[in-house]
Amino acid sequence: MRLGLNMTKYIFITGGVVSSLGKGIIAASLGKLLRARGFSVINQKFDPYINVDPGTMSPFQHGEVFVTDDGAETDLDLGHYERFTDTSLGKFNNVTSGSVYQTVIEKERRGDYLGATVQVIPHITNEIKSRIMGATKQFKPDFQLIEIGGTIGDIESLPFIEAIRQFKTEVGIGNAISVHTTLLPYLPTSGELKTKPSQHSVQVLRSYGIQPEILVCRTTKPIPKTEKEKLALFCSVPKEAVIECRDMKSIYEVPLALEEQNMAGVILDMLRIENRAADLTSWKKLVDNIKNPKGTVKVAIAGKYTKLSDAYISVVESLKHAGYADDVKVEIKWINSEECVDYASCKELMKDVQAVVVPGGFGVRGIEGKLNVIRYARENNVPFLGLCLGMQCAVIEYARNVVGIKDANSKEFDENAQNPVIDLMLEQKNVHGYGGTMRLGAYDCILRKGSKAHKAYGKDKISERHRHRYEVNNEYLKRIEDAGLVFSGMSPDGMLAEIVELPKLDWFVASQFHPEFKSRPEHPHPLFKGLIDAVVTRIK
Repeated sequence: MRLGLNMTKYIFITGGVVSSLGKGIIAASLGKLLRARGFSVINQKFDPYINVDPGTMSPFQHGEVFVTDDGAETDLDLGHYERFTDTSLGKFNNVTSGSVYQTVIEKERRGDYLGATVQVIPHITNEIKSRIMGATKQFKPDFQLIEIGGTIGDIESLPFIEAIRQFKTEVGIGNAISVHTTLLPYLPTSGELKTKPSQHSVQVLRSYGIQPEILVCRTTKPIPKTEKEKLALFCSVPKEAVIECRDMKSIYEVPLALEEQNMAGVILDMLRIENRAADLTSWKKLVDNIKNPKGTVKVAIAGKYTKLSDAYISVVESLKHAGYADDVKVEIKWINSEECVDYASCKELMKDVQAVVVPGGFGVRGIEGKLNVIRYARENNVPFLGLCLGMQCAVIEYARNVVGIKDANSKEFDENAQNPVIDLMLEQKNVHGYGGTMRLGAYDCILRKGSKAHKAYGKDKISERHRHRYEVNNEYLKRIEDAGLVFSGMSPDGMLAEIVELPKLDWFVASQFHPEFKSRPEHPHPLFKGLIDAVVTRIK
């Protein structure tokens, strides 16, 4: 709800010169600075691709799919928004070209446009603007930060750029501004930062009818005063609105760097809002812990998308959050599970790690390697955390090597499995198609008192986010538990296994849900905290 403003103010964030400039971190950091001033904030991400959502896209193509409480499969930047602003977002917060065009075509088929010729302008742009206003009506925030994916000049993003041009005009001067993120390349041969690419990027943005009010310049070097003045002159922005954003060791340093340059204050002045003192005390303490760890913990992430770390970005950040709380730096060792199919190779790769995480995924590739990683962790009491598929693999490994069901498997990997300890969920048996059809979003879980999970959470009932089709087959539940694997978390009706653990080991816990989606830098997730605690306890 709005805390102090009569109407929502809109901030649009675009990027130019090259992709991957960190617009999402800029948007998340600005959200943090505004919330630190007591304003209510929501973030939106508008993606130009034609996919309806990223749920069916390969992690190698797009990185992680971030799942919200309401079951939306969204862009990984929503994870940054949630972590920085400590909020929970949903389906209103991620918009794609695919979803926009799908809605417009459905309206056309119903006859909603009364026989009009359906065009990009006004029908597509109107639908985009309606998604902005839909989030405004849903959340009623003081500030709405809208990041436009892609790079200025891309054909795909033109409808979004035109829509925000119209929107800025409609809400009027003083109610919406544009923040443009660009690259200042450094040329070692001449020892100069070059401003020309940024000038050209702003020129392209202007050609679409948008004059940015704020310029955020990504750079590896400090920007000299003369170069800031040149950018201000040629890009028509005030000198104080040329913001330097240098490369940093941690993304969590960015809000403090922007605050030092009074970025939020400049924006509030442009929007005719009185500035407020920002309470960043706990965030400064967090950054101090990040910069001054008292030790290092080496954690393996054993998966099959390890060539692109963004595929597991929430897992990586959750491990870091737990490390911050214990004053240690978490060093990630990436292990390709396909290289662990041979157990001797697996042991060699695992010998120098202090803990291991087996994250989620789909398909049979690399599964035997994951089973070997889990076996090694179990047999050598290496603290272990399994996530989604990681839990299913833990059940399969235990069934094969402890319970004695040598051919235990999942129906996902072998449709003709004779002992499917992991099977398709009942509600998934008649599902056709892939997009948005899994068990998605937040579901309750009841914890067994006295279990490691119960002690970690400190409560009897939890709510966590899911993204899966398969589950532990209840026909094998008693047989597996009688052999020592405890099902310490179950759905309220007792029909779905949510958490498994081995009580005799220091930390061997796995969850069917994705705890990484709810971890925050100032509030690490209990299961990740439990994993790192187990290691820190050993090395003290």
